[in-house]
Amino acid sequence: MTAPRALIAEDEPLLAAALQADLVAVWPELRVLATVGDGHSAVRRALELQPDVLFLDIRMPGHTGLQAAAELADAWPEHGS
Repeated sequence: MTAPRALIAEDEPLLAAALQADLVAVWPELRVLATVGDGHSAVRRALELQPDVLFLDIRMPGHTGLQAAAELADAWPEHGS
C-alpha cells in the first residue's frame, strides 16, 4: 500500500510549518508533496500532483480555501469510472 499524499495551502509560513510538524507527529505515513501560499497555487498544484488529502486555509490570497475546494471539485479528474 502506498503512503497517503497531501498538499498544504496556507499563506502564513509559520502556520504551514506548524501544521506539517503536527502532521508528522500524528500521521507519520503521510507525505506532504507541496506547501503553497495562495488559493490559485493550491488549485494548480493539486491538479498537477493529485494528492489524497488537501489541507486548505480558509482565508488566503487569490482564492479562499472554500473557493479553491469548489474549483477543484469541478476540475478533479474522475478515476475508475
